[in-house]
Amino acid sequence: MKRFLLIMGTVLLSGAAFAQEVVSGVVKGGTGKYLYLFDDEDNNPDDSVLIKNDQFSFKVKAGKQPAIHALILQHTEYPMLFVTGEGAVHVVTTATTFPIASEVKGGTNTRDLQAYQKAFEPLIKKANDLNVEARSISGADEAGQNAFRKKAAAFGDEVVTVGTAFVTAHPKSVASIWLMLNELRNRLQPEAFKQMFAGLDKSVQNSKYGEMATAYIKSAYKNALGVAAEDFAQEDAKGQLVKLSSFKGKYVLVDFWASWCGPCRQENPNVVKAYNKYKDKNFTILGVSLDQDKARWLRAITQDGLGWTQVSDLKGWGNEVAVQYGIQSIPSNFLVDPAGNIIARNLRGEALEAKLAELLQ
Repeated sequence: MKRFLLIMGTVLLSGAAFAQEVVSGVVKGGTGKYLYLFDDEDNNPDDSVLIKNDQFSFKVKAGKQPAIHALILQHTEYPMLFVTGEGAVHVVTTATTFPIASEVKGGTNTRDLQAYQKAFEPLIKKANDLNVEARSISGADEAGQNAFRKKAAAFGDEVVTVGTAFVTAHPKSVASIWLMLNELRNRLQPEAFKQMFAGLDKSVQNSKYGEMATAYIKSAYKNALGVAAEDFAQEDAKGQLVKLSSFKGKYVLVDFWASWCGPCRQENPNVVKAYNKYKDKNFTILGVSLDQDKARWLRAITQDGLGWTQVSDLKGWGNEVAVQYGIQSIPSNFLVDPAGNIIARNLRGEALEAKLAELLQ
């Protein structure tokens, strides 16, 4: 599970000279609500304004490279994206349709980002419906879970179809690389992602977002099937350092999850079932939690009956192992063989048991 449409973590060029650009607009019905401004460095707002007379205005720093920023309306989950470095931006929207705008004045990249958000608006609604459905399925309802996985897989295919069409039509747009990083990275095989990246204009490939994509491609191939899993060490709940290499000689499922991740908790009964069935057949699990609250993490371990080794540095999405392995959404896992090589990825439900049955029976 990840924050849909807004990913953070790039590093801006230090020492760069910044100009200021005005981002303004109308949010009909928005009077009395706060509007928050974010850059692409972290999840902390840079500024906020109280909308008055349905109008707002920000002054935003603009560097030499196009940089994606976001506006988030109070009590609204999804951001309106725009790009600095192309002059003033002005948008017209409503409190009920935000972040979709009826009018956008700005550079090509800003207009393309709005086109991207419009293309994905129906998918956001489907994602919300799927999340509600997932929460309603009992952990003991295996048939219901399997039916839901099929729906989720079909949804993933639709995201790829819509996203690929957009990228193909906008090879010179920063919006395309942003979409690839947010929506397609974890739904495409590394080779397919690499080919799509190669089809982008050089100006996009050489942008700071292009550099992020290049780093991901290198990471994905480094951790591809058949290669040796990079070793790591992290503390368990008692503060004892646990190394992946200490499990060498066994099949190990490295499972990335978090107590706050609904799909992870939904999947946990299947992981528990597989663990109990094969734990005496040279198989174990190493859980890596992207939690920040230790008490909540430990409570979830007890509630879900996770009887295997668990580690976390309590840094959330900044978990060092998750960063090392390029994890951008959870639940996520990879299976390591006794020699220490990665032999499978993202095994869930029936797929996990089927793979273990193939290897261990």
